[in-house]
Amino acid sequence: MKVVVIGGTGLIGSKVVAKLTEHGHDAVAAAPSTGVDTLTGRGLAEALAGADVVVDVSNAPVWEDDAVLEFFETSTRNLLTAEQAAGVRHHVAVSVVGTELLLDSGYFRAKLAQEKLIESSPVPFSIVRATQFFEFVPSIADASTDGARVHLKHVFFQPIAGADVAQAVARVAVGSPLNGTLNVAGPERFRMDDFFRDVLAAGNDPREVVTDPDAVYFGISPSEYALVPGDDAQRGETPYGEWARHNS
Repeated sequence: MKVVVIGGTGLIGSKVVAKLTEHGHDAVAAAPSTGVDTLTGRGLAEALAGADVVVDVSNAPVWEDDAVLEFFETSTRNLLTAEQAAGVRHHVAVSVVGTELLLDSGYFRAKLAQEKLIESSPVPFSIVRATQFFEFVPSIADASTDGARVHLKHVFFQPIAGADVAQAVARVAVGSPLNGTLNVAGPERFRMDDFFRDVLAAGNDPREVVTDPDAVYFGISPSEYALVPGDDAQRGETPYGEWARHNS
């Protein structure tokens, strides 16, 4: 099976390519660096020739409201049009758990617009919504830092290893289209402030975690359950502590 992975050189995309290749599929990493640009359409027709499945794990290069919306709408339209012309039978996209609850952010409004374009296309599809990746835990702490304090809300938080996301995406890619959404999350649910308090202490980080009901998460104030899925979500296999021991 030929699977073209848009964003296939990035954090998740490279792992999806590796997992598909391990199982004998023809996985092609497509990105601007390999001559494929979904925003302009450059190289799309050539990359998609003979493809059975397209996996889109690309991300916007900028997060300003208008720019991020333009990126996801334009790139998704270009990709879906090229897929129809190439006879692609399955479009898989990675999105974010709780997107519809985070619409104070232009980024999440853009992700929801992307999902709606996919759902309205004639190309059979699967959307895999994931919670935050373990790999981004340090940047979340840094973005929440003011001086020597890290301000975080006491909301639920269920991060997942990037490799577990990639595994879920690869499995969906070689299966029948869901024509719906699969939520994936880590195996453990925490309170965000408690999680980061433990993580920073374990890393001998001197910053103090402050439980702050007014704290923002990448510019938004999530409600208690906005960042976690329902009970029907698929859970990854890797606990955070195990991941951290191998990635510290």
